[in-house]
Amino acid sequence: MANEETPKQKIGFTIIKNDPTDGHKGFGIGSLSLENVSPVFIDIQEKRAFIDIGAMHAKSDVERGIKFTTNREDSEGGKPYWLVWVTIDFKEEGPYFAGVTACEMVVNREKRRGYKILADHVNKMDKSMKRRIIVDHMDDDSKRVLAEFLQSHNLEMWEKSDEQLRNDLIVK
Repeated sequence: MANEETPKQKIGFTIIKNDPTDGHKGFGIGSLSLENVSPVFIDIQEKRAFIDIGAMHAKSDVERGIKFTTNREDSEGGKPYWLVWVTIDFKEEGPYFAGVTACEMVVNREKRRGYKILADHVNKMDKSMKRRIIVDHMDDDSKRVLAEFLQSHNLEMWEKSDEQLRNDLIVK
């Protein structure tokens, strides 16, 4: 018989879908549903956007194997990213991009060091879930990339979104 290793069991967070209580009293009461939040990375240098669900728990491919600090010098010479929390909600006309917030991140693979402020990432995710738009601090190229990404993902949702999102992302 071959000596096969059994994979380690991963312990993760439980993401509760739909109504967390669903009529029951007990586990899950007061839990937030994160099912409509997606983490979108903007690779600033390559001018491209991609989704990596692992970012929900700081386990994205970008973050894997990196020790993060709040000191920019630790990751000097690293690759800059925006992590954008995109929340989708529904109104009578259909789904739309309700909350879009961006946080900064730098990753230096060579040094295995990165810069991010975890509290900012958590607060921005929370603000996205509260239907806020916070993208005005992004560079123009990244705004363009994000706007094109959201439009190509679903043009109807883009058009149904709050005017502030389009105004803040469309670069003149």
